[in-house]
Amino acid sequence: MNDPAIDQLLSAARAALRAAPPVGDEAYLRFARSVGALVRHRWSEIVRANEVDLAAGHGRGLPEPLLHRMRLTGAHRDRVAELAGTVQRELVAATRPGPVFQGLGGATARQVPRPLGVVLMIYEARPTVTVDGTLLPVCAGNAVLLRGGTEIAATNAALGAVFDTALAESGLPAGLVQVLTDVDRAGLRHLLRRDDAIDVLIPRGSPSLVDACRISSRIPMIVGGGGVNHQYVHRSADPDLAVRLVLDGKLPEPEGCTALEMVLLDDAVADAFLDRLARRVAEPDVARLALRVDTTLADRLPAGLRAGLDVRPLTDADDGREFLDTTLAVRTVSGLEQAVAHIDRYGSGHTEGIVTGDPRVADEFCRRVDAAALVVNGSVRLHDGPTLGLGTEIVIATGRLHVRGPVTLRSLTTRSWRVEGNGVTRFRAA
Repeated sequence: MNDPAIDQLLSAARAALRAAPPVGDEAYLRFARSVGALVRHRWSEIVRANEVDLAAGHGRGLPEPLLHRMRLTGAHRDRVAELAGTVQRELVAATRPGPVFQGLGGATARQVPRPLGVVLMIYEARPTVTVDGTLLPVCAGNAVLLRGGTEIAATNAALGAVFDTALAESGLPAGLVQVLTDVDRAGLRHLLRRDDAIDVLIPRGSPSLVDACRISSRIPMIVGGGGVNHQYVHRSADPDLAVRLVLDGKLPEPEGCTALEMVLLDDAVADAFLDRLARRVAEPDVARLALRVDTTLADRLPAGLRAGLDVRPLTDADDGREFLDTTLAVRTVSGLEQAVAHIDRYGSGHTEGIVTGDPRVADEFCRRVDAAALVVNGSVRLHDGPTLGLGTEIVIATGRLHVRGPVTLRSLTTRSWRVEGNGVTRFRAA
């Protein structure tokens, strides 16, 4: 796509944003309902397009984990319907004006919601992100440009047709959603330079994707994606609890951003932890684990653990690594100081957990470790908007400005102050 074509789609997005109704208008509820219904009605078409992408991916020799992320199933169809319903339920509260403040004389002030503006979302080969990246920003009043991985171009084109129909059915302007299936890397670089027309950039994916956006763009970013997450097991921890939390943190969807990558074990609890883990290797999902253990643990592994799992030496390259599979690194530490130092050096600021029976240790850990979420005696998988009762999310942000943690509907708006002056002056008397 050449520069004039980029200019045209940006002009269409700005025009749609200006023509869109105010935040909180019922048209956004209609849009969410329409997307849910249309995805279900056109699911066979969407799946056929997805099969085209999968066949092309197989032909190119794409790895199975990537093909798994690309593949749509009936569970994804049901999830879209559930997401559309959740957005409808949450939208009114998320876009409600704030409380009224009494100011000088009879003046009052309150915050009212406004859209962030034109949102550019760049992501990899995950068609589910195409749906999330449309429903939440648009229902919060934004215009959105979605540029997914070229591996899912056919799927995204089918979803884009759904969104076009939903916009028309709900009375929202065309151009409020644009799924960019023909923007090559040169066109993407051009988009990233257009901070005059794009208000917010949301890269969702690998650290290399996020770094490329940081280098190439001046557009304000909401950063989400990679999670190099640790679970520190303190010497006071219940080893059975620690094993249960570690397994929950790693085995479901190990490629997810909240997945656990490394266990930091106090040396004093290491043997008990490994013993409890060895008792569970016969469980089908646990048998999928691949352990990377440091040299201090190599000779201490229970025989059942060594025989039942793929166990290899831990290397320096495994520190700070997001494995994106069932590989789990295990490193011993001398105590809290060393654990905090390791997380400070190698963590990504996403999710960090501690298992401990000592509340003072938990408090010290939370005081000193810096991450979007700190989980005490729980699975790192708890860091999730719906799970925490915060509402549906588009991504988990690891930056420091505007939003940190789950990016919910409310986080996809900004606020203006509406001031009712009631004739009040500040400096001059009547």
